[in-house]
Amino acid sequence: MVHYKQLDNGIRLIVKRMSGLLSVTMGILVGTGACVESDQEDGISHFIEHMMFKGTATRTAFNISDEMDAIGAQVNAFTGKDMTCYYAKSTSDHAAEAFGILADLFLNSTFPAEEIKREKGVIIEEISMNEDTPDDLCLDLLSKAFFGDKNYGRNILGPKKNVRSFKKSDILAYMDERYTADNIVISMAGNISIEEAQGLVEKYFSSVKRGDGRRREIEVRLQSKNLVKKKDIEQVHIGIAYPSMKRYEPLADATMIVNAVLGGSMSSRLFQEVREKRGLAYTVYSYLTSYKDTGSLVVYAGVNAENYLDSVGAIYDCIADIKKKNITEYEFKRGKEQLLSSQIFAQESTSSQMLLYGKELVYSGKIYDFEERVRQINAVTFADVLQAVEYNFDDTYRATSLVGRVDRHL
Repeated sequence: MVHYKQLDNGIRLIVKRMSGLLSVTMGILVGTGACVESDQEDGISHFIEHMMFKGTATRTAFNISDEMDAIGAQVNAFTGKDMTCYYAKSTSDHAAEAFGILADLFLNSTFPAEEIKREKGVIIEEISMNEDTPDDLCLDLLSKAFFGDKNYGRNILGPKKNVRSFKKSDILAYMDERYTADNIVISMAGNISIEEAQGLVEKYFSSVKRGDGRRREIEVRLQSKNLVKKKDIEQVHIGIAYPSMKRYEPLADATMIVNAVLGGSMSSRLFQEVREKRGLAYTVYSYLTSYKDTGSLVVYAGVNAENYLDSVGAIYDCIADIKKKNITEYEFKRGKEQLLSSQIFAQESTSSQMLLYGKELVYSGKIYDFEERVRQINAVTFADVLQAVEYNFDDTYRATSLVGRVDRHL
C-alpha cells in the first residue's frame, strides 16, 4: 500500500506500507547537492549534512546518538550531486521516537561555533582520506575531466580552503534558500500505519516555510579532457566516461541493459575479457549516472602499473565490439533479467523502498509505480538496445582519468 500526502506548506509525504515487517526506514530528502553550489559554496551541502548531527536546542551531539542507540535505532545521512538525505531506521514500536529525533536534528540544529570548528577538521581529514584512496580520486578526477569544475563535476566534499572558510551565516543562508518546504520530501517504508506517519509529519513539519521560487539553473558543457594525477602507488587507476542518457529518457532502460552487457556484472564483457581471460585487472566494471540535465557511462579499472596500456587496449576492444552492435539475444535477455531482479530485490528492503519512492518524488514529482516499472522494463526490445548503443560511446565527448605512476594521459 502506498500513501501520498502534500501538506499545506508544500512538503510531500510518501509512505510505502510493508505490514509483514517489524521495522521502518524514515527519510527526509532535500533536492539539493553539489551540482547547484557556487564556487564559494563548493562543499557546503556536505558540510551542512555533517553539522546537522552536532546538536539542537534540546540535544547535544551525544544525546542524538545516545537516544537513537537507546531504542536500537540507526541514524545517518548522505550528500549527492543533486540530493541530500537524512534517515533513520528503527523497529516499528520505536518509530515515533526515532522520527522525533530525526526531525529535531533536521529542523532545530543550532550549529555551535565550537562544533563548526571541530567538524572542519573532521571533513578536512575526510578530504585527505579521499585523496589517499586512488579509486575515489580517479573517479573524482574523471568527473572533472568530463563535466569541468562546476555543477556535476564538483567533488561533493569541496576543497579544503572552502571548508576552512565556512561560517554559520553561510550555512543559514544556504539552508534558507534550499531547505524549504517545496524542496523537501519525507519518505517512509516499512511497518508503520498511514495515520502514524502522517501524524508525525504534520506534528513536526507543518510550520516549515515555503521557498521564494528561486531556481538555480545548471548549464552543462562537457569538457572531454584527459587528466592525470601522478601518484607513487602500485596500481594505475583508469577512468573513462562517455555521454549517456538523461534521467527518464525513452532509451534509458535500454542503456541500462547495454551497461549490463559491458560491465555491470561478473558475466559482463569487461569482467570476462579484462580480468578472467587476460588477467589484467582485479577490479573492472562500468556504471551509469543519470541526472536531470545529462548522463554518463563510466568505465573504471584498477590495474598493474606495468600493464596499464594493455588494460586500456582490452577495455577499448570491448567497447569497440559493442559499438559494432555485436550483442547477442542471450546477453540482452540476461541484462533485462538483471534489471528486473534489481527492482524486485529493492521491494524487500525498507531502506531501498524509502529511497526509491523518495527520490522519484524529488526528481520527477511522481509516485513510483512498481508494476508500471516492471512493464517498462519488459517492454524494452532487442532493437531498443541496439539503438541505445548509437547514443553512447561518442568518442567526441569521451573523457579519461589516470591515477598512479604515469606521466601522460590516455
